[in-house]
Amino acid sequence: MSPTTMENLGKLVLRLTIGILILLHGISKLRNGVSGIESMLASHGLPAFFAWGVYVGEVIAPLLLIVGIYTRIGGLLIVINMLFALALAHSSQLYQLSSTGGWQLELQGLFLFGSLAVALLGAGRYSVAGTSGSCN
Repeated sequence: MSPTTMENLGKLVLRLTIGILILLHGISKLRNGVSGIESMLASHGLPAFFAWGVYVGEVIAPLLLIVGIYTRIGGLLIVINMLFALALAHSSQLYQLSSTGGWQLELQGLFLFGSLAVALLGAGRYSVAGTSGSCN
């Protein structure tokens, strides 16, 4: 396999992994609503309607990654979503280790930095937009 093919396969694996795992969180929000997020935002003095943004970051953006259109934008939307999640729901765990010695926020860190990598790398050849598409 050529280095270019390997690079494009790596981008595909990263896009699908981040996209599918975040989308599962979004499906949960679609089923159960965002009332918990609304109250969390309100407790921080932010408008409750911002909670609807979670659908953008956990449903629309992952779908963009999975399909491979507007991939960089999708990655950035997930980064923004994760920064809000870290600030609002996980700030007390930022410097904590788990009982097994890992970072308490490993999953959130993977989502944040993985989606940042997707935003920087683009979709790659194995996407709807392809490497020459303006939607990468």
